[in-house]
Order: sequence, then structure tokens, then C-alpha cells
Amino acid sequence: MRQAISGMLVEAGFQVIGEAVNGKEAIEQYLKLNPDIVTMDVTMPIMSGLEATKEIIKEDPNAKICMVSALGQQKMILQALKYGAKDFVIKPFERERLAATIRQMTE
Repeated sequence: MRQAISGMLVEAGFQVIGEAVNGKEAIEQYLKLNPDIVTMDVTMPIMSGLEATKEIIKEDPNAKICMVSALGQQKMILQALKYGAKDFVIKPFERERLAATIRQMTE
């Protein structure tokens, strides 16, 4: 899924500067790369996207995180928003929906 999201973002004109295979790596990448926006899957190995979001926001309260979630994970999305995520998209989604959400977050 992360490679599909990266591909969609590149096709939509965004620059992807890093990827992470798990929540722990997502935190490390965020601190190293300081991206403008993060897309974070709710379900990730080693450390969940929820916990990674919480930790990133603790380090940088201004972090812009867009959660990616499967249909039926509404409780997790609400928790992520409570932790500080700025927006979310529900899988499956089309490139235009993802790009519009990311563009809105940059404004």
C-alpha cells in the first residue's frame, strides 16, 4: 500500500522524500527528514500508525499527518485525529481524492 500511495502522490506532482515500513521507522524518518506532510496507515507492524502519530505529534505539534485507513476503522481514525492527525482518507481511494486531501493540508 505504501508504494501505491507514493506512486499516486508522485503522479499528482508531489515529491516523496521517504517511506517507512512500520510505525517505529515512520518516527525515525520523520525526525530525520522533517517532511511537510506524512501519510500514515493506521495498521502498521511493530508500532501502529496511531502510536507513531502520537509520538510524532509529541515531538512536533505542528506535524501534518494524513491517516490512511480501511473502511470500518472509524474508531481508530477518531483516535488518530484526537492524537493530532490533521486529516484522513479511507481505502480504497483514487489518486484524485488523495491528492486533494494532501493539497488541502498544504494550504
